[in-house]
Amino acid sequence: MYYTCMINYKHLHYFCEVAKSGSIVRASEKLHLSPQTISGQLSLLEEHMGEDLFSRVGRNLELTETGRLVLSYAEEIFSLGGELEEMLRNLPAERPEVFKVGIADVVSKSIAYRLLAPALQVSDSIRIICREGSVDSLLAELALHKVDLVIADGPIPSSVNVRGFNHPLGNCGITFFSTTALAQKLRGDFPQNLNDMPLLLPGEMTVVRSRLVEWLNSKHIYPRIVGEFDDSALMKAFGQSGIGVFIAPTPIAEEVKKQYGVVIIGETDEVQEQFYAISVERKISHPSVAAITETAREWLFSDNI
Repeated sequence: MYYTCMINYKHLHYFCEVAKSGSIVRASEKLHLSPQTISGQLSLLEEHMGEDLFSRVGRNLELTETGRLVLSYAEEIFSLGGELEEMLRNLPAERPEVFKVGIADVVSKSIAYRLLAPALQVSDSIRIICREGSVDSLLAELALHKVDLVIADGPIPSSVNVRGFNHPLGNCGITFFSTTALAQKLRGDFPQNLNDMPLLLPGEMTVVRSRLVEWLNSKHIYPRIVGEFDDSALMKAFGQSGIGVFIAPTPIAEEVKKQYGVVIIGETDEVQEQFYAISVERKISHPSVAAITETAREWLFSDNI
């Protein structure tokens, strides 16, 4: 049977008391209500259920089959209500503040970590939730307030119809890496020694890719493109195996060198990687976002955008 209205929990409470006491009079005494009031409320509940909940046996009331079923559910409902109240009473005085960040998959994981680390210093009770994906998908989540901030390698693309605000964090140059074995095959000075060498490129979705290609062409350097990667960590893993030369932001060059066991071939500031914090706020008010933007400009980048 389909009911068009919600159960009245006050009626359900009166029903439980009558079921337990076996009498409207005894239930009314416990509830400090008149028997007429209790009887009227039970009639409304039975009308709502569409079934008799009690049958009269002498002066007492006994539950019908439907009544016993309703009582089992009612007891469970009120038990859960008690658990809810207990849980609320025992909540910690300072609950964790959730800070949800979307990280574009083209952004280096090391850069993302260094950018987000200051947010954890804002408060001992903060809990950070990181989501990774394409810029378009993360901006859609930002518009729906599923994330508080998006870290990307460029401003909001003109092709994306999302209301948000770009907060430039800064820019930095890039460094080239390879295995020792591959570096031994280089001839001449950097960057001309990249000519005809195997090169791993960032994917077409990255902003730095077009800048890198333009820079190479302007210097008449034509490496052999052997791989393209949207995920910077995957590109480094292929570079570590000796497949080709790869790039990373200069501020994390030493970290990349140690982590992947590679050598530095050279670096340039003529090709710049840019990073943005994108939010729905024109003026940054979230303390974690403020910590990220302020710290990034202090340590990570060579020049402001």
